[in-house]
Amino acid sequence: MKRTGKTNPRLTDLIRTLRTASGENEANIWREIARRLDTSGRNYAEVNIGKINRYAQEGEIILVPGKVLGSGVLEHSVKVAALNFSDSAREKITQASGDCMTIEELLTANPKGSQVRILR
Repeated sequence: MKRTGKTNPRLTDLIRTLRTASGENEANIWREIARRLDTSGRNYAEVNIGKINRYAQEGEIILVPGKVLGSGVLEHSVKVAALNFSDSAREKITQASGDCMTIEELLTANPKGSQVRILR
């Protein structure tokens, strides 16, 4: 019989943690991110640096429920939280004086999920 469901322990723990945090902090943003991560991996967001540059403003917090890719140029400083980063994306964000963080780190730093923009 074919196995269904998530096999990555980090991902299953993250989804469980996000659902718990959503109820404890009354923050629906974490429930929505958990829902998006609980779908098939083919549906995960893949966001380029150029899209972040286009839609984010200076000092904003961006959340990507998927992977950040390095295509494009980042012209201002932003904090980006994502499931994964490509090496070139991580380099471009840090060169623009921005921060790369995991979704878990964002959850501990901002449990209410306020002032966070989701990009898909």
